[in-house]
Amino acid sequence: MARYLKPTAPIAAAALLPSDPGAALLLAQDLLGAPRMSNHNHGLWGYHGETEGGDPLTIQATGIGGPSAAIVLRELSELGVRRAIRVGACAPAHTRLPVGEVIVVERALAGDGTSAALGADGAVAADPALTRELERAAGPDARTGTVASIDVLLDGPGEPAGALAADLESAALLALGDRVVLDVGSILAVGEEDRVTTRIGRVAAAALASAQERSPRPGIVSRS
Repeated sequence: MARYLKPTAPIAAAALLPSDPGAALLLAQDLLGAPRMSNHNHGLWGYHGETEGGDPLTIQATGIGGPSAAIVLRELSELGVRRAIRVGACAPAHTRLPVGEVIVVERALAGDGTSAALGADGAVAADPALTRELERAAGPDARTGTVASIDVLLDGPGEPAGALAADLESAALLALGDRVVLDVGSILAVGEEDRVTTRIGRVAAAALASAQERSPRPGIVSRS
């Protein structure tokens, strides 16, 4: 079986999952002390280190779209990841959502082929405990709600019924979490500016740290 990740550093039990390798590097520089590259195979940059609070954390790019994201998370689960949060951009389904608007994903509508192939039927829920931690860390200005995951974002998502926004990866990651018994959450923001990425990355890292305190899991579980 092909392996897309070839770790060169430890893999933590907690992971952040941006789609963009550049975002993974940005988050590693912002969140980790002395980050080490843990993967560069297939251009899927990944990093390992400890946060300011001393929590081991892996930051791993998933690539664009549900198929790549599901493969990466599946391999991370085999390497010992037990909690993961998608950190990424979304396209607003309603034009009134401004750039920088933060959405804590409660559930994702399965409009993509990958989540359907993984057994998602209509919608898939984020892990409730991680969602609560994301809400606490994000504060009162963030929205919590439904997003739609689709396969193509070329001309905008239109207005998926019942969804605040659309992305490409959330439903696939949540569905894969259900399948392999991982705690998976998602936090998205409108726009892709560096300041937006670091903002939601800090929220996600804080949520993972709080979840670890409330329900401890091993800190580092794999070196290869």
